[in-house]
Amino acid sequence: MTDVAQTTPQVEGRSARKRRAIMEAATGLFLRNGYQGTSMDEVAALAAVSKQTVYKNFTDKEQLFRDIILGATDRVGDFTEVVAQLVGTEDLEEDLGELARRYITVVIQPRTLQLRRLLIAEAGRFPAVARDYYQRAPGRTIDAFTDCFQKLADRGLLRIDDPSLAASHFAWMILSQPMDKAMFFGDEQQYTPAELQHFADEGVRVFLAAYRT
Repeated sequence: MTDVAQTTPQVEGRSARKRRAIMEAATGLFLRNGYQGTSMDEVAALAAVSKQTVYKNFTDKEQLFRDIILGATDRVGDFTEVVAQLVGTEDLEEDLGELARRYITVVIQPRTLQLRRLLIAEAGRFPAVARDYYQRAPGRTIDAFTDCFQKLADRGLLRIDDPSLAASHFAWMILSQPMDKAMFFGDEQQYTPAELQHFADEGVRVFLAAYRT
């Protein structure tokens, strides 16, 4: 019993490392070659595992693709907590600026943008995955903004008739320029932290000019 208890965590750790290696290898191949241009044999070779191990962790290439794409939505939690804090703000401009800066920093990341371009390219092949991604990431974010802005309006801090539209205005005044350019220019378009902060601060300034009471 003692030997089993001591070795089980090591086995579980090794299994998790193999799964991570498979996902990292597959992500690199999908981004470089696209979904159709990637084979499970290539994934196994790059991850330095057997093909049997790949299929033990993922039923097929579609599940592997889905898990990679939807795994990226975990990062949404990095700024949704800031949204909840904003509801009770005593300094609207400062706290809204903090939210905007956190938001753009999370979204305008090279790997996040790469996966977004990949998913858009494959959305016709995987409409359910694209829909799930939207609901878990952009959609979830807009819903959080909508709820927050409605509560701020109830406190008399914002003047809003359509909270959902206001949430979209907030999001895209911050993200539109860097996001749109990144979708077309790819990895050659990089922004400094100072540039991202400028987009965030200016987006907040315009948003408040339109919506602050």
